[in-house]
Amino acid sequence: MMDYPALRAVAAVVQTGSFEKAARVLNVTPSAVSQRIKQLEERLGVVLVVRGNPCVATAKGELLCRHIEHVGMLESELYKSLPALAGQETPQKVTIHVATNADSLGTWFLKAAARFSRQSAYLLNIAVDDQDHTAEWLQRGRVLAAVTSLDRPVAGCRRVFLGALRYHATASPDFFARYFAQGVTPESLAHAPALTFCQKDRLQAQWVGQAFGEELSHPTHWLPSTQAFVEACQAGMGWGLNPAQLVKDDLNSGRLVELIPGLGLDVRLYWQVNRLAADRLEGLTKEIVTTARRDLVHEAPREDE
Repeated sequence: MMDYPALRAVAAVVQTGSFEKAARVLNVTPSAVSQRIKQLEERLGVVLVVRGNPCVATAKGELLCRHIEHVGMLESELYKSLPALAGQETPQKVTIHVATNADSLGTWFLKAAARFSRQSAYLLNIAVDDQDHTAEWLQRGRVLAAVTSLDRPVAGCRRVFLGALRYHATASPDFFARYFAQGVTPESLAHAPALTFCQKDRLQAQWVGQAFGEELSHPTHWLPSTQAFVEACQAGMGWGLNPAQLVKDDLNSGRLVELIPGLGLDVRLYWQVNRLAADRLEGLTKEIVTTARRDLVHEAPREDE
């Protein structure tokens, strides 16, 4: 038999980051939380929670956290059908873990999440990672659904093509005049500072490869913020790939210019959701797909999509 009080203790510690906060959520003592988790770990023979500040789940612990999410969604449906059952105790809010890339979060994803939250009793825990890596969160059982650039279905997941997020390589007029007066060439790019979100960010390299057919080394600032990317370009700090939705007005007004006019970079995005949770997350999927297909670039899907 599953020890659900212990499983809920694991999930609460991982979600809040500490035993003390988890105890307040569960309305028990920190000692009780610690005992439940310790006994479950001894019974399973694995460590489920890495104690620290904050506490985090191990790979096995993540699997149990996702299981509790499934159970919580099933219980929510049961309470709707049997309200008298819910009246015997206060049902806990179910938190759904999903992942997306920062640029989607900064352009269209939040609108879909907000519409879903207004219609649903579920809470959302939105993790952010590079679009080339969010699928790993699904594979490891850390989330139930994700926006990803991975074009093949993750094992045990349903996949929906959303569209493409279009990027423009932009810079301020002053920056462009300083570094690209003689044109945008491999030689000029080798001296012009770029903007890079993090070590996983390959957008600038992909755009350069698309423009010149090869990878080039160039100096870069590191700036992990979608909005700061735009502001840094406006301020002449460097050039970078910005979502079309965020720089449309700047390009029209001349506050920003394209390095090579008309040469955008389209990143195809997919919504992948765990099959076991897909039906219960149908409302979220509907909002994600509807919003993405309105805000992203439309193109013909591939035959397998």
